[in-house]
Amino acid sequence: MATARVRAGGVARTLEPGESLTFGRARDCDLCLDADDVAISRIAGSIEHQHGTWWVTNRSTTRPLALVDDLGLRSVLAPGRRAAVEAPTKVLVDGTVGNHTVHIAVDAVGPEPDVATPPPGTETAIGEEVLITPADRAAMIALFAGYLEEPPRYDPYPKSYAAAAARLGWPRTTLVKRIEYLRTRLTSAGVPNLTGFNALNNLAEYALTRGLITKADFALLQR
Repeated sequence: MATARVRAGGVARTLEPGESLTFGRARDCDLCLDADDVAISRIAGSIEHQHGTWWVTNRSTTRPLALVDDLGLRSVLAPGRRAAVEAPTKVLVDGTVGNHTVHIAVDAVGPEPDVATPPPGTETAIGEEVLITPADRAAMIALFAGYLEEPPRYDPYPKSYAAAAARLGWPRTTLVKRIEYLRTRLTSAGVPNLTGFNALNNLAEYALTRGLITKADFALLQR
């Protein structure tokens, strides 16, 4: 069985299967985020264990929650919906005074599950042959650092080319050409959706899910 470690505002709890936790504005929540901030629902959400899985549920009837996974990618949890917690997850709760973060980490206990045998055929290797240079990595971390920052600096959107270039001490045109060349190489290697309106957002998701940039690359930036 797995325990869940929950932390918010300096308060930490460890939950065993069968236990649950609520968070929100109400003083009787297990985690009271801010009793005076009426923008936060009285019970914004809950964390509970069901059928071998930990779940976070949006208990509000009007306010969405934002979930940030261990790669820095953000998703919206609509009122009344729930999501499984299988990796370190941050729940972002917006308020008028400030934003609040509930950290959830699941500790698995017991043997690792068997890995299924992959089906026969050629493995998908989209973009595998593209060499990512140190300059490519520096360009990407400058643009996408916000995805990897901790709240309140977390920002799941690419920076502007001008702002990213300034953090590297590069001319803007150098950064633009570096990213355009990288997108061209990846597109030629079969990576989809790296051209057009949402190209930078898609490049960020590709880089984060592939582990092309990590928090260790913050060292490349002028912070």
